[in-house]
Amino acid sequence: MRNLSADRSHPEATGAKLLRIWGRCQGLPMGKQLFSRILGMTIPYTGSIKARVEHLEPGHAIVVLPDRRRVRNHLNSVHAIALANIAELSTGLAMISGLPSSANAILIGLNVSYEKKARGELRAECKCSIPNADARKEVTIDTEITDQAGDVVTRATAVWLVGPK
Repeated sequence: MRNLSADRSHPEATGAKLLRIWGRCQGLPMGKQLFSRILGMTIPYTGSIKARVEHLEPGHAIVVLPDRRRVRNHLNSVHAIALANIAELSTGLAMISGLPSSANAILIGLNVSYEKKARGELRAECKCSIPNADARKEVTIDTEITDQAGDVVTRATAVWLVGPK
């Protein structure tokens, strides 16, 4: 698989590459796990928590974090930074998957609010509008992370700097 990062010899947008690989993986057994593994190899720090992308389309992403000892803290709940990680991932996937090849985006801020202890499998869902990227600007995108009971455990607001390459 080719790297998902910008490649000047192939002008396909990063978002288009994400969606193309997502589409190919969907028809395979364990396709979501395969896609998530490819994503984790491309973004090693994000890959360290072994989150699974459950849904991806421009403006909408769902990322699941399985409950594992490796992502827990001393209070036997999911570590705050693992929660921040899937918050960033869900906002980035939702937005970047719709950007044109002429655009770039980089996270410049992340505000995270922890509502309750996070335990069990968690789900970060982000729905957003795809920003116009013809001029450099800050774009604010919200996401929520819920537990298996549907309770919000974390709310996050990501600030992305989006604009032409």
